[in-house]
Amino acid sequence: MEDMTYALEVSPENALQFILTRNDEKNSDGTARCVMTLTHPGNSNDYLAFKVKTTQPRRYLVRPNQGIVAPGTSETVNIVLVEKDKQMLLQSFDRLGQSALDHSKDKFLVQSCIVDEPFAKGYVAQKAKLNDDHTAEGVKAGKELAESLTSMWNAASSGEDKQIYNKKLQVRHVVAPSVSDGKSASSGTSRGVRLSEKTSLENMKPEQMFLEISSLRRKYDELVTFSVNLTAERDILNNTLEQTKRELNREIAKGQKDAKVESADATVVAGKSGGIGIITFLFLAVFIFLVSVKLSLMGKVGFLLDAPVVGDLMRVEL
Repeated sequence: MEDMTYALEVSPENALQFILTRNDEKNSDGTARCVMTLTHPGNSNDYLAFKVKTTQPRRYLVRPNQGIVAPGTSETVNIVLVEKDKQMLLQSFDRLGQSALDHSKDKFLVQSCIVDEPFAKGYVAQKAKLNDDHTAEGVKAGKELAESLTSMWNAASSGEDKQIYNKKLQVRHVVAPSVSDGKSASSGTSRGVRLSEKTSLENMKPEQMFLEISSLRRKYDELVTFSVNLTAERDILNNTLEQTKRELNREIAKGQKDAKVESADATVVAGKSGGIGIITFLFLAVFIFLVSVKLSLMGKVGFLLDAPVVGDLMRVEL
């Protein structure tokens, strides 16, 4: 079992949860973010370096993604979900509900290891100075500082005698209930009660009719979007199927052509290497017949009487 004595304490411990909100919500900038806290365990005076990795580096912005934690301190890591991916997740939620987000394969990995005290102290002191220096020189120095830490991690990962501690975290995406949905739900409930009491659409007030039409319109738009997506997927599948059929037909035609060529070659080889051909046989038969007639007319067939088989046949005939 891995010794986690010098590993950083990660909070949250098992999963990072991102709350997805609509951009039109009040008191919200629409950004889906999560905060992760890395705390020094406090059981030693060693400085601990950390590095945060993810299986989806283009989907999440991690700041800072690496650094050093001094004894008795902690570091806060901010993780932001990219807007484009957030909208994609919201569309999946609108089509399929929360079940579409419950099986996310996104994961994070927090690595930590002990670093040399001179390097760690220099890094922490230099970083403290750079936090208030936003000049070009400060930016350049900050870049060099990050490169030095990256080099340290590369050396540690390439087999240097330094133990690296790993902490894996799952990712959860949850859609926050919007205010408008809450209003619609409450108004829908009261509207249902009123409709059950009056059981007539004609008795609805203009506000109730407007809410009903708005709800139906939203559902219609969702159905249209879903239908468009299904049509696009169907067209893609049809094109793929047609292309597969064409390739299959080409392969079948090629196979048949190759089989005919092989059959013709086999016939030619058999004609060359095996037995007497039909034309040769007919030619020999006619030649023998003519020779026999000639010998018969000349009366010179007596020698055939001495032949073992032919002579017996001729004697029987005579």
